[in-house]
Amino acid sequence: MEGLLTVRRWRRYGADRLYVTQETGARVGSVDLQSGEIDVDDPLLEGGLRRAAQAYLRADVPELALSLPEPGVGALDPRDEAALQAWLGGEDWDTIDLDALRRERGSSVRTRLERLCDEGWQVVHDVPLGRQGSLVEHLLVGPAGIFTLSEHRHPGQRVVVEGRTLEVDGRSMSYLRDARLEATRVQGALLAAACAAITVRGVVVVHGDLEVRTVVPEHDAFAITRQDVQSVFRAMPVRLDPARIAAVAHVARQRATWSH
Repeated sequence: MEGLLTVRRWRRYGADRLYVTQETGARVGSVDLQSGEIDVDDPLLEGGLRRAAQAYLRADVPELALSLPEPGVGALDPRDEAALQAWLGGEDWDTIDLDALRRERGSSVRTRLERLCDEGWQVVHDVPLGRQGSLVEHLLVGPAGIFTLSEHRHPGQRVVVEGRTLEVDGRSMSYLRDARLEATRVQGALLAAACAAITVRGVVVVHGDLEVRTVVPEHDAFAITRQDVQSVFRAMPVRLDPARIAAVAHVARQRATWSH
């Protein structure tokens, strides 16, 4: 059965993404227009996501609604596929293992975080922080505490963390500083919403070759690889009980918490 897909473009703080949702508001996925990465929640909707992205880029409008094809029906026309890949750049799709790529997409940061929900964690995605269009990619609340997570993609590049600095192929990046500021803002919003005596810690999730040379202080921002998302949080000491986790997560899901 056909429905509608809505495509919106989000450009803030150096990010440039397309977000695709169904008419119910359910998320279909996103396209990162800088890295070319396509993140789809349901593999059966990948064709619809790619068609929606192509139609949006052709239309050049702030928002686009279009029909959703039946799940799993048809890939893009070869010319449309070529046009989309030309826009996104990235890999040569004729030379990669598509099955392996789909399996990798299935282990996105979003998916890895949601797998923690069976272990007492709760996660909120795309938190609208303030009125300036800023989004917290992932907010994780669980036994080990409260964390904001931001993703940064540097496939094939060397990422080195030493002290409070992070470098990509020798070039200093502000990711850790930004993560600290984001965590501070989230902590302030939660405190203002009556979540007393909490601490929020920023996490940078790196898609690339990460080397951490020094251990950061216990409450400072830190960097991990996508592959380590689950194991790192599982290994942390317990700080919050289930009732506290549920209460904080409930507040975090209220739009009013983030509208100030």
